[in-house]
Parts: sequence; C-alpha cells; structure tokens
Amino acid sequence: MLLIFDCDGVVLDSMNIHTGAEAAAYNSIGIPVTPAQLVLRFAGYSQPAIAKVLSEETGIAVPPELYGVIKANKKIMFAQGLNPMPGIRAALKELDGMPRCIASGTGVAGLQHTLGMTGLYDSFAPHIYSSEMVARGKPFPDLFLHAAEQMGHAPEDCIVIEDAGAGVKAAIAAGMRVLGFRGGGHCGPGHADHLRDAGAETVFTHMDMLPGLIRGLAA
Repeated sequence: MLLIFDCDGVVLDSMNIHTGAEAAAYNSIGIPVTPAQLVLRFAGYSQPAIAKVLSEETGIAVPPELYGVIKANKKIMFAQGLNPMPGIRAALKELDGMPRCIASGTGVAGLQHTLGMTGLYDSFAPHIYSSEMVARGKPFPDLFLHAAEQMGHAPEDCIVIEDAGAGVKAAIAAGMRVLGFRGGGHCGPGHADHLRDAGAETVFTHMDMLPGLIRGLAA
C-alpha cells in the first residue's frame, strides 16, 4: 500500500505562511482576498491557477512579477517560523517500511526548500512530486495518478492524506482512498465539514492518529 502525502498543511504546518503572503500580495494590486478565503477556496491549487480565478472574478490582471514577490516574501516568512506538522516525525517513524511519497501543488524548488529547512526532505526523497510535473493540478487527478505510476502502485492500492478540499476531490477522482487532516494551524471550525463534503472518508485532528487509521484501512 502506497501512502501519498500532501505537503503544505499535512507534513508542514505552513499554510498560514502561504496564504498570508499570497493575500498580502493580491490585496496590494487591488484584489481583496483574505488568508481564510484562500484556504477554503484554493488550498491545493497552484499559484497560477489561483491568480487566473481571482483575475477572472475581479477583472484585475495579475502581473507576472507578483509571483516573484510572493515567493520572496514566503522565503522570509519560512525562515522566521516554518515548522513540521506536530507529530509528523513520530507518525512517519511508526509507518516506516510502508512506501510513501509527497504529491503537492507547490513547485519542485519550493518543496525542496521547505522540506529541507525542516529536516524532512530525506524522509520522502526522491519520491517528491509536484503539480509542475503534470498537465493539470488539483482538483484534477493527474498528480496523484502520476505519483502512483512512478511508485509502481495501482490507484486502488493508494491512501492519500490531504488537508484541502481540492486535494480530496483529486484523490477520489484518481480512484484512491483519502483521509482528511484538519490539525494544521490554518484549519478553522468548519474545516472538518469542508473535507467531508469534498469526500474524505475519515477526518482526523492529530498525526499521532494516522498510523492507527492506516493500519485499519490496510486491514
């Protein structure tokens, strides 16, 4: 059985950094959006996909240089306060021996940077897959199907761990089972319902629960 982990909001408690930097940048060009709105609407989406939707909704063109501003601000904020998800190291150790990988909407360079900063890169490398590697990102199934193919597993032999509705929908579209995680700092009171509505079969709140859930599904 293959375990496919999303990165931001699952392995790393990083979504507040991502959405904070993104919301500040979009507001600076006149697109009103809050970090909470970005979490609920766009978690799991690539930055160009987010920009495309916001631009279509507001009629405000997103200049290409804004991506560079967002990237630079995130690097500063990561250096100040990026942390692994509480309990993730212990959960990975308990699940050691089961094949696993990362499948994330974040770019390859960004994944290498943040996973490296937190000492978690070697826990997944070289099996780290980005939406940059496929034609369509989440909520389409392409990334998860690509990860499974690269790892030599059939979709029905995969369990996805996701914190975002788009990721849950992508996993289901790929024919995979999916666990919804709502333990990140970005998860508000309605986040569990958000994941269930997207189709997560189980929603859990702390990584120390993950090994037991995986064993239950494997059985």
